[in-house]
Amino acid sequence: MTLRASKPLLATLQGTRQPVPPVWLMRQAGRYLPEYRALRAEKGGFLALAMDSESAAEITLQPIRRFGMDGAILFSDILVVPMALGQKLWFETGEGPRLAPTVTARDVLDGFDADSSVLEPIYGTIRRVKASLDPQTTFLGFAGSPWTVATYMIAGQGSREQAEARRLAYRDEGLMQALVDRIADQTISYLRAQAEAGVEAVQLFDSWAGSLSPAQFERWVIAPNARIAAAVRDLVPVIGFPKGAGGKLAAYARETGVDAIGLDETVDPAWANTVLPEGLPVQGNLDPLALITGGAVLDSAIDRILAAFPERPHVFNLGHGILPDTPIAHVEQLLARVRGTAS
Repeated sequence: MTLRASKPLLATLQGTRQPVPPVWLMRQAGRYLPEYRALRAEKGGFLALAMDSESAAEITLQPIRRFGMDGAILFSDILVVPMALGQKLWFETGEGPRLAPTVTARDVLDGFDADSSVLEPIYGTIRRVKASLDPQTTFLGFAGSPWTVATYMIAGQGSREQAEARRLAYRDEGLMQALVDRIADQTISYLRAQAEAGVEAVQLFDSWAGSLSPAQFERWVIAPNARIAAAVRDLVPVIGFPKGAGGKLAAYARETGVDAIGLDETVDPAWANTVLPEGLPVQGNLDPLALITGGAVLDSAIDRILAAFPERPHVFNLGHGILPDTPIAHVEQLLARVRGTAS
């Protein structure tokens, strides 16, 4: 990969600290923006928007136009990979995603009729965004990490404790390994295709990594993410985001080979700066609720994070996704504070 100094976010992910940390926010394209809500009301539900290249490109670009973020994150969902593997996906109003049939036995997994062509609209979105993006803005793609995607494929929906997946991992290691391997294979193809279509970096979301014991974390989080990172990082930098990893962060950073690591809001950034490999770029990790609160609380939280990384390459971000009731003015306050333009 060639360093492109005109893109502060990309340069940071490639290991060059910037005088002002670049900023993007997880879920920055979405429900807190009135322009997003208007388009959704016109076009239909979430999945319909995500799989419509024109609409998804427009949504991806909305926060760039409004805020001038340093990174544009592809508007899509981690559960498109199960669709490509043959599982049916839909969204229940007010309740979130549903997938069927659930993966509870090997014959269910073997019975899926995989079809990677269902991902073509997403590559169309990438090409549209790439053609419109400001030259200084880094374009980010993403995918769910195998463990997190597997939890949805097993339970058929999101679950607070991931009990079904954790039980299956203990009860039938062979089935879990086959499922994780299949997800990893599809994810590698998917991320490489994203890069070829125009994204310049990718993030691996492991939203449920924190539910695993250390031994299971090694097998179901570190090992498959290391395989994905090794297969993708020749094309683009890879950000690993193992939410809830806590004390296992250092092992994740060392063993996966990711180019940067995202910190969730529960991680002390000063601690992370001491335990992570020297020079490894970090991303994060403002609490989304501090962003909602605004005012002096927000300023203080931002300042603590900025002070924690005096020399390390740092991308300012949230510790998880932006919440729907986030005031626009507070996002503007965040950007002014990080960029040193606050009055």
